[in-house]
Amino acid sequence: MPPAAVARLCDRRAGIGGDGLLHVVRSAAHPEARHLADEAEWFMDYRNADGSVAEMCGNGVRVFARYLEHAGHVTAGEVAVATRGGVKRVHLDKDGSVTVAMGRAVLPGAAATITVDGRSWPSRNVNMGNPHAVAFVEDLDHAGTLFTEPAYAPASVYPDGVNIEFVVDRGPRHVAMRVHERGAAETRSCGTGACAVAVAAARRDGADPAETGTPVTYTVDVLGGTLVITEHPDGRIDMTGPAVIVAEGTLDPAWLAEAPANAAGPGIETVND
Repeated sequence: MPPAAVARLCDRRAGIGGDGLLHVVRSAAHPEARHLADEAEWFMDYRNADGSVAEMCGNGVRVFARYLEHAGHVTAGEVAVATRGGVKRVHLDKDGSVTVAMGRAVLPGAAATITVDGRSWPSRNVNMGNPHAVAFVEDLDHAGTLFTEPAYAPASVYPDGVNIEFVVDRGPRHVAMRVHERGAAETRSCGTGACAVAVAAARRDGADPAETGTPVTYTVDVLGGTLVITEHPDGRIDMTGPAVIVAEGTLDPAWLAEAPANAAGPGIETVND
């Protein structure tokens, strides 16, 4: 599906509305995922709301796995999902919660200063398969409207753009965040962002599991709810949160016909059930 069609679908006034699009594809049928087909049958082809391609979406992986179960493609338990950020191991609990093995964080040395309405904060550069700049602030309102991307400098730190998290403390190992997602503006949640926030908070708090030898867990409040992030001494990060199917439907063919060419492309099998 071309970027313009994705953007049209995600438009909250003219389309269905959403922070992004999850395209369900068999790994063996997608050119970007064929090399992962032996590890994961299904590939999450994720697009931001503006149609741009994204490496990974933590919340999207949970929804993706829940949909696979709902559609009868997998059963509850362990599920492997291929993404552009690698294969993610997902556990579908019968109580409705979903735990995703999010991989390991990379902490590049370079960092940027974030500026909003004349206020500036240092940020920590955390990569969760996609780039994040995590800034600890005094008040989440200081992030402003987040209708547009906050300024950051030097821009060379993130040549392809960045997801920016603003974070406040709520209590011991408990933080709250707002996020401006690259290609989507402010969203109600960001799974990779919550992981990046927990990693940054652990370093700030002197609780780096690699140094302490014990796992550390942070509760991260987002606008859409709460995520629980655990980082292990070997660097593995687990994220637990809900994933609920709220509606099913079909797109009107006439409406789709008005959108730009939307064929998935040769050799790609699209699951529409």
